[in-house]
Amino acid sequence: MCVRALPDVDGAALVFYSDLRAQELVGASDQWAAGIEEAQYTVGEGPGFASVAAHGPVLVPDLSFEEVRWPLFAGTARGAGLAAAFFFPLQIGAMLLGTLGLYRRRPGVPAAEFVFEAALLADLISHKLLLQNEQMANEERIWLETSYQDVNMATGMLAVLLRISLEHAFLRLRAHAFATGRSVVDVAGDVLARRLPLDRLTD
Repeated sequence: MCVRALPDVDGAALVFYSDLRAQELVGASDQWAAGIEEAQYTVGEGPGFASVAAHGPVLVPDLSFEEVRWPLFAGTARGAGLAAAFFFPLQIGAMLLGTLGLYRRRPGVPAAEFVFEAALLADLISHKLLLQNEQMANEERIWLETSYQDVNMATGMLAVLLRISLEHAFLRLRAHAFATGRSVVDVAGDVLARRLPLDRLTD
C-alpha cells in the first residue's frame, strides 16, 4: 500500500512499539523491507528508534553519512542495498503506536510534497490501525500476530530460567545475534525450540 501510495520509495514497513524492547513488525512491502527493519531491530539502533525517541519524522537522505551516528545499522543496511530512509511516527495525540519506515535504494533529499504526503499517510494509518485493533478481541490483536512475538517469548523464557531481568535477557539475545551475524528473531526461535543451549547466552 505505502509503495503504491508513495511511488518514490522502494520499500516500506510498519512497526508497533510498546517500548524499545517490545516491538512488532505489522507489515512490510516485501522481504527486502522486512529484512531492513529486522536488521535495525537486531542491532538496536537506526532511524526508526530515533523517530520513536523524538516523536517526530527522521529523514535520512544518504545513509553513507550516518556511519558515526548508527555504525551498526548503517553498515548492515547499506550492505543490503539501502541508500536512504524516511521514518514517520504512527501516533494519535501523545500516544505513540509505532513507525512507518520508507526505504530507497538511491540517495536523495525528499521533496517537500513527499514529506507532507508521507506524514499524512502515517496519520491515516495510525487511525486505521487503532480502530481496527479496538474492534478485535484481545487474543487476536494485530500486534500479536507477527514474528517479533517470538522475541518477547524468548526474552521472558530467558529471564525466568536465568533469573535475570527482562531487559538483561533481551540484551543477551541481541548480543548473541550480533556476535553470530544472525537476526534476533532467528536467535529467539532457536531459544524457544531449545536448539540454543542457555550457556551460550550467559555472560
